[in-house]
Amino acid sequence: MLLVVTYSQGARTSLRNACRTHRGSVVRRLGRAALLDDTEHGAFLALRLREKHPDDVQVERTEPFNEFRDVREPVRDAARAYENRSNEHVAYAKFAVGSPHPDPAAMKRREL
Repeated sequence: MLLVVTYSQGARTSLRNACRTHRGSVVRRLGRAALLDDTEHGAFLALRLREKHPDDVQVERTEPFNEFRDVREPVRDAARAYENRSNEHVAYAKFAVGSPHPDPAAMKRREL
């Protein structure tokens, strides 16, 4: 998919108009951004926007997130355990102390 992010009012207006006109190529509209199909037509729309608003449109190619391939099992387990904790007001850093779950500082340093 192509992620198109806009940084000005004019670029947002153009993105909104392109998304309304070409719904078949829009995967999802996200306010100031949109995900477009990874097709030549999606690229055409993204490039038109960047041509019209060169400094106000960013285009990135994305790939789907596969949590089982991209994230270590201890991190997935920690997310599951944290969301099922008994006290919802406990911060993750405190929750992880003395547990088998990864330390938040270590997770911040480790890339996917």
